[in-house]
Amino acid sequence: MNAGESYKVLVLGDSNVGKTCLMHRFCDETYYDTYISTIGVDYKQKIIQLDEKPVKLQIWDTAGQERFRTLTTAYYRGAMGILLVYDVTNLDSFDHLTYWLKNIQENAAPDVIKVLAGNKCDNETVRAVDKADGEKIAECYDMPFFEVSCKMDVNVEEAFQALAKMIKERSQYSGAFGLRDETPREKCSPLFEKAFAESTRKCSSC
Repeated sequence: MNAGESYKVLVLGDSNVGKTCLMHRFCDETYYDTYISTIGVDYKQKIIQLDEKPVKLQIWDTAGQERFRTLTTAYYRGAMGILLVYDVTNLDSFDHLTYWLKNIQENAAPDVIKVLAGNKCDNETVRAVDKADGEKIAECYDMPFFEVSCKMDVNVEEAFQALAKMIKERSQYSGAFGLRDETPREKCSPLFEKAFAESTRKCSSC
């Protein structure tokens, strides 16, 4: 099957949140229980159907480790969509969304499409981040939000499909879109606004 359009998609987030698992689950319909840290950048592609037309998703799985973060900034170039991932069992990965959102603001195109995914939602016994908290940040940044599970194959297809659909809509009506303000709105919690501001100061001093 030949794809008429190609969309470059990045999967971003801290190390060990399940970015590689999400990519393999979506592209290969497989789940790997063994954790292997991505070194630099990994790449896969999958052809999906949007409005009965084939579209190729070029998916870049970027390393979340601190030492690779400067490397991955080059891969923002040409990105049309970003799946931003945190781990619902790891509060730090959720708190670090401020870093990733700031990084996206500084390196990605201003009209890049973003979808937020809270991975490992099957691990309810060790959940550290409430679903409502993910929904609140997603609303704050006008991002669709999904809680997903690679292991149980929950909402993985839906998250990527939503991202692709929004990219297509944006590309079709790009003339109607201007630059967007990526800073938190007033409806964000004061604690999150404070964290975002602190992240901004840290980034600017690097």
